[in-house]
Amino acid sequence: MLFEWNGSVLPQLLPRLFILFGYSMLIVYFRDDLLNHNIYINPAIFTLFGIALAIFLGFRNTVSYDRFWEGRKLWGALLNDTRSLARQAHTLVEGNDYNKERTHFINLLTALVHALKHQLRQTDADGDLKRLLPDSDGNKFKTAVFKPIMILKELGVWVNKAKLSGRIDSITQANFDVNLNKLSDIIGGCERITSTPIPYTYNILLHRTVYIYCFLLPFGFVESTVWITPFVIVFIAYTFVALEAIADELEDPFGVEPNDLALDAMSAMIESTLLEIDNKHIEPSKSANGYYIT
Repeated sequence: MLFEWNGSVLPQLLPRLFILFGYSMLIVYFRDDLLNHNIYINPAIFTLFGIALAIFLGFRNTVSYDRFWEGRKLWGALLNDTRSLARQAHTLVEGNDYNKERTHFINLLTALVHALKHQLRQTDADGDLKRLLPDSDGNKFKTAVFKPIMILKELGVWVNKAKLSGRIDSITQANFDVNLNKLSDIIGGCERITSTPIPYTYNILLHRTVYIYCFLLPFGFVESTVWITPFVIVFIAYTFVALEAIADELEDPFGVEPNDLALDAMSAMIESTLLEIDNKHIEPSKSANGYYIT
């Protein structure tokens, strides 16, 4: 773990730490002049302030991790509810001649999952929609701003058609609607996380405080640690700056940074399990999602 690089925030912090190291070297080089003019700070001040700053950073990381964990729970619920809807389509909708329509329903569910992933990451969903849906549906959703919601509407239309054709009764339709409402809640929950960042003033205050603290540290250590000062300062700074960087990554759990949620893998896994419910054969594989379709 000491030499782990992938998934660590260290690569993005190295330039800042090198700057701080060079700055600390300058402070040490001019140590005698600084001490002659009484330009140094009592280390006890940094001890007291450091404790307060650590508590502040801990709170910031707790807030960010809560957002990360809420996002993970929402995608876990998305897996469960799409499975429930796929199962209902296969076990509660009557008629062996309805398999094509059931497959279309499950493809709509899969398209919703991928469309939600792309909406949260602000990427283009057209490729996945073309792969999963016929051209008529793909063109229908192409211009939609909130594609997951429009696909959810199409799922509701499918259930209503099944009711009108006598495939399901009113009670079964209501059961379908319960799970569709859960999908709507999941989409809204994900949108709430992405559209409500931690207040910017809060972030800028923490950022400024951390860096001012780190750049003042050499003045507290230069008298006692001399040439070891740069190494001590970089180690302390790494702790504080890394905590801030981790909090920034976790604040938006749906991004593409190393510590964000693996939405590509989760979307592929949901697609695989829905295909298996639709009687498609999948086999274990060493691919990212763990399965491939045959």
